[in-house]
Formats: sequence, structure tokens, C-alpha cells
Amino acid sequence: MALDLPDPERRLRIGTRGSPLALAQAREARDRLMAAHGLPEAAFELVVIRTTGDRVQDRSLSTLGGKGLFTREIEEALIAGTIDIAVHSMKDMPTLQPAGLAISALLPREDPRDAFVSQAAASLAALAPGSVVGSSSLRRRAQVLHRRPELRVVEFRGSVQTRLRKLEEGVAAATLLAMAGLRRLGIAAMARPIEPEEMLPAIAQGAIGIEQRAGDARVAALLAPIHHTETGLQLAAERAFLAALDGSCLTPIAGLAELAGGRLRFRGEILRPDGSEALAHELAGTAGDGAALGRAAAAELRGRAGPGFFAA
Repeated sequence: MALDLPDPERRLRIGTRGSPLALAQAREARDRLMAAHGLPEAAFELVVIRTTGDRVQDRSLSTLGGKGLFTREIEEALIAGTIDIAVHSMKDMPTLQPAGLAISALLPREDPRDAFVSQAAASLAALAPGSVVGSSSLRRRAQVLHRRPELRVVEFRGSVQTRLRKLEEGVAAATLLAMAGLRRLGIAAMARPIEPEEMLPAIAQGAIGIEQRAGDARVAALLAPIHHTETGLQLAAERAFLAALDGSCLTPIAGLAELAGGRLRFRGEILRPDGSEALAHELAGTAGDGAALGRAAAAELRGRAGPGFFAA
């Protein structure tokens, strides 16, 4: 299939953050488009855009305003027409896109699990009481404190490389990262995967989404061959769960949808920010039931939690 560029006189501009992981994800999207359309690398241009989450490193994500911190400026460039598509980590994406934008392709999902990284212990359970765990995620903070309330969790911002350096410098004894990111960077051997039965991951963790201007039929046609249907079915459940709970970086919410034999299994969890309580629910249905399952799980947990559950 020949590539029908929005403007054949220039390259297809791909908006991305500038971290090593974000660039690896953008290159994966580019390479899949190259393979699908028989194009050379020269047909594409990676456009690095700094987001609020990248610029402000001395404050926690929750105080900065939650989801959208790593996507807002990229989406503004997409709306303005200075880029043609945007590549995002789907766990960073708000459940609602700005008017005029749409996620029209999802790449095959990488390992969705969290990863335990430490030179002091082989697992979270093996950490000595009082040990410091570094994480910028309220979900991970709550999950760690729920399982090990005698540990101490400190703020850990920055790229994967920055957080690993902080670990080496002794800022913390351990940290939790996404297995997907470590695998995409080729450094997964340093980590121990945490099974979902032990700790559910973030909504949409491991998934890469490609965003475009809604109504741009030519770009939609370019992206269609690289969309991964199974990932789309999984994220339909997970993001419906998140949307029904009004989830953001201000609320500790976890969830995972898995497909096998045409059946979809969804597990969701909500936690009090201090880890003092966690509520979980599981549902199963057909592959196309994902959004309904996610909403039903959210309604069940919201009813059990009652008002004020997410209060600090």
C-alpha cells in the first residue's frame, strides 16, 4: 500500500516526548509504519516536544494536576498542525481527548506488569522493615504501603535512567518501574517482574497509542494497518473502568484486562492513598464486552468504597 502523506512535499511528522523511552516508542511506531507501507526512514520526522511533566521535576505529579502532564503540549502541537501524529504511553493519557483529536491506533501491548528493581533485596516482601522505596506513582505508593506499611515511600521523579541513577546513589533501596519500558530500553534483566496476582499494574500500562486529528481520513488510513485489535479490546475495558471512577494521577487505581480464547478477564483495584485499605473486583465476559465489564467493575467498587474513599 503506498503511503498517502497529508502533504507529499514533506515528511510525516511524529510528535513525541524526548526521553529515551519516549523516543524508543516513537521509533517503534515509525518502524511499523515503514514496514506496513514500504517506506524509508527518510519519509518520517521525529519532533521532540517538552511537556509540563518533563519540565517540572521538583514537584510530585499529583500537585502538578494529574493526567495530561505528559501529553498536553504534544496535543496542542497536533491541533496546531505542527505535527501530523502523536505517540503516547497510554497510561499517561486522560480518558477524554481534547475536541478534534482521537486515538486511532494502538500498537501491540508490551509486558503490562510492574517491575521491582533493587540491589538490596530480591522482592518487595524481602525488603527490610524501614527500607525506603522510591516512586512518583500514587498507585504504587498505595500498593506498597498496603502490603508493607512499615516501609517508607519517597518521591522519585524523572526518566527511567534518572530513577535508576537515584537508586545507585542510595536515595532509595528499591523502586518500581514498568516492565514494558525496561524491555523497550533493553534493560529488563535488572528487574524482577511483579505478577498481577501480587500487584495489579496501572491502567493501559505497556500500551502505545497513536493520536491524530479527528476527521483526517488519510492519516487514519495510514494508521489502520498497524492497529492491534487485541490491545484495543483490553484497553476498552481498562479505560472504561478508569473513566467511570474519574481516575487521574490523584487517585490510586489499578486494573488489567486479559484475553484468552475469545474471553476477556478484567481485574480492577482501588486503594486509599495511604494504603490502609484496598478493594478489588473481577469480572469476565466475551472479548467485545470490555467497556461494559470495566464500567460494571467500577460501579461495584464505587458502591463498596462509599464517599471519601480516595481522601488523603
